[in-house]
Order: sequence, then structure tokens, then C-alpha cells
Amino acid sequence: MKYKIAICDDSDADRQYVLNMVESWAASAGHVIHTDTFSSAENFLFHYAEESDYDILLLDIEMGAMDGVTMAKQLRGNNDTVQIIFITGYSDYILEGYEVAALHYLMKPVKEEKLCSVLDRAVEKLSKNEKVLNFEIGGEMVRLPIYQIRYADVFGNYVTIHAASDVTVKMTLGELEKQLDERFYRVGRSCIVNMTQVSRVTKREIKLIDGITIPLPRGAYDGINRAIINMR
Repeated sequence: MKYKIAICDDSDADRQYVLNMVESWAASAGHVIHTDTFSSAENFLFHYAEESDYDILLLDIEMGAMDGVTMAKQLRGNNDTVQIIFITGYSDYILEGYEVAALHYLMKPVKEEKLCSVLDRAVEKLSKNEKVLNFEIGGEMVRLPIYQIRYADVFGNYVTIHAASDVTVKMTLGELEKQLDERFYRVGRSCIVNMTQVSRVTKREIKLIDGITIPLPRGAYDGINRAIINMR
């Protein structure tokens, strides 16, 4: 899997130092990465408005007009999946990290062994719980964590993905299915359901936790029940 990583620090030397360690970590762990570096929070946010698909953010706290914590709070307004790793020379800010669900704090000077350990944790968390689908809709990039998807159905050439906010994209159900994981089950030709969201299955329908009911095609009852049992 490819990971997109941003490094934001107003010190040229510190940015390069962290970048070298990130590239070394990726090479030794066999990860494919794309890295971007930024000299200020404002510079990052300007770029982020066009490219919001970062997986990991290594963020200095003490910067210029906008500090790292303020930037992270703004980022969390529409992105709850990016793994934020703060880098700081002071321990005073650690409590503020809880507000933005920071993965970890690294104290300067950053030690390579510690950075690699934290990056390993970030990748593990991304792969297990927080895989994100990216769709370009109306000229904007929409990031959709797959754990938020309850089900998806198809109408004509479009698929509607029902999540925290519904997203409709021009694609086939088969194309979407390839991007999902073992939590999802294809129900006939027209629907994919997140099995972790299922509260009850009858011969005629699937009932989700939120009360939504999905018609169950004839002969599909045994298959989805087996899939749910095997998943658990």
C-alpha cells in the first residue's frame, strides 16, 4: 500500500532531518511513500485545500503565525483519519494533543528508532481501522473512511455510498467492492453491506443497526449468515 506523508516544520534543517529518517524507514520496511514538506501551517493548509488525501502528518508545534496544534484542530474539522504525529521541543503542549486525537508526541531531537516505531503504529492503525476511499466529486476531493460505510447500492451507472454523509459516484458496484475489505458482503447485484452494521437477518431482509432495512434476494440468506459468522 502507498502512504502519503506530509512533514510540516519551519526549520529547514529539521524538515530535512525528519524526511531522511522517514525515507529510511520506508525503504527498510518495504513501504511505498510519497512525501511532501512544508515550512509553515499556512503553506500546508493552502496545499491541503487541493490535495487532502494525506495519511500521516508529522507536525512541528512551535511555528510562526499559526502553531501546529491550531492547524491540527482546523484539519480535524473535516478529516478524522489522518494520523497526526506532533514534533516538539517542549512537553507543555501534550495535553492539547488529546483534542485532535494525536497518535504520538516526539520530542526534539527526534530519535530514529522512536520515529520508526511510531510510523509503524500509524501504518498499522491505517491498515486495520482507517482505510480511506478518495473520490473526486464536483472538482473536490472527498475522503470517505470505509468504517463509516453502512451500505452501498446501485442505480444505473451510479453507486450511492451511505455513510455519515451519502456520496454518489459514477462507478460500478464491482469497482467499489474491490476497494473494500472483509467487513463487506455483496448482496446480489445491487447492494454491498457492512456486516458490522447488521443487527438482524431474515429470509426477506437485512436490518441495520440504524434501523434501515435492505431487501434480501431469494437464496441469499444462507450466504450472508455464513459470512457474518466467519467474520466474527
